Amino acid sequence: MTTTLPVLTNDVDACCTPVVGSVLDVADATRLATMFKALGDPTRVRLLSLIAAHEGGEACICDLTEPVGLSQGTVSHHMKLLADAGLVSRDQRGKWAYYRVETSTLTALSTALQP
Repeated sequence: MTTTLPVLTNDVDACCTPVVGSVLDVADATRLATMFKALGDPTRVRLLSLIAAHEGGEACICDLTEPVGLSQGTVSHHMKLLADAGLVSRDQRGKWAYYRVETSTLTALSTALQP
């Protein structure tokens, strides 16, 4: 049995809208790329979700190692990348670091993708 498929036109403008509404300058593009690169690892995305879901919206590094199944040193490395990208803030309390998701940064990322 043969199925006939419809013919699509090559009108790219009709099917694909631009990702952003304006051209980014080099500094903004670099900043956004750093943030998206930090989110390019599933462990880091998971860490963000763990922090956001944690009571009070913040979590100690000691609460993050077991759920992701990684050593404290590896989780600290991932958290440093997230902090350097501005996706989390870090508060040192004694020997433990506490992290909070920077919702304003996530909002800025979302806004940057608006057409």
